[in-house]
Amino acid sequence: MSVRCFLGPAATIFSPSGVCGLLRPRSLHPCAAARKMMSTRQKDHLERTATNHRQTALFPAKVCGITEESDTVRRLRLAVSDPKFTFKAGQWVDFFIPDLATVGGFSICSSPGLLRREGVIELAVKYSQHPPAHWIHRECRVDSEVALRVGGDFFFDPQPLDRPVDLLLLAGGVGINPLFSILLHAADLLREHSANGAPYRPGSIRLCYSARSVHELLFKSTILDLCQEFPGTISCDFFATRQSDTVQPHLGQHVREGRITEQVLKDHLERKDPQCYLCGPPPMINSISDRLLHLGLPQDRIHFEKWW
Repeated sequence: MSVRCFLGPAATIFSPSGVCGLLRPRSLHPCAAARKMMSTRQKDHLERTATNHRQTALFPAKVCGITEESDTVRRLRLAVSDPKFTFKAGQWVDFFIPDLATVGGFSICSSPGLLRREGVIELAVKYSQHPPAHWIHRECRVDSEVALRVGGDFFFDPQPLDRPVDLLLLAGGVGINPLFSILLHAADLLREHSANGAPYRPGSIRLCYSARSVHELLFKSTILDLCQEFPGTISCDFFATRQSDTVQPHLGQHVREGRITEQVLKDHLERKDPQCYLCGPPPMINSISDRLLHLGLPQDRIHFEKWW
């Protein structure tokens, strides 16, 4: 389950598990407000996102590919043929399954560019007993048909005349999903700028991604490929908090043992003044957001989502 908490109006935030809620901070400190919401009855996805903007129409989609991203995460490719179906990096979909009453909510982990090029979006869903996630892992097959509806008020969608901004992306576990969409979108923008002089060029993008073990780091090969394609612009560090397996040689210098530390954040903030996006479990978000504030990053540059 997830609860979303934001600092500032320009957040680009999303739900990795699809069961999410939005909390707009007012007089309460955001972290205190999030903890207060967490103590209340857990609502389902549609209840949590009832006030969020979403498309009015449902769009049919067909599963055209299934990949076992890890032992617990299944990645779906979904073909959507209707040209009216669009999304912005970081948004989620309402996920309707035939003959299943519960509506799922899952962040899109692919880029808007993939949809434009191939008519496809991707979701990476961790196994759970929640009916939509359970269906994806136990019953979904290639050619299974579902319906989708895009929602979400916060996203990364720079316009052509916007000033470039640096991005610091901080992910924990399957919280990588929406941040991966942002990373892929930024890479598409860099390619478009290089190929045809598109006016918007992102600044630097740094990803710090933490999981229990290297094996549970999703999308790591693609992330490293992007670092090689855009040296000096895209960079990453992986963190294994309970490392027990052997680090693959190709990951090399990118993997550190332990959690994302204040020193890691400080090293980046000393050189940049980024927009910072966080997605992960509540203890991680509480700790990192407090550290960012302590290091002097303004509140309106810290955007985060909590999940559990």
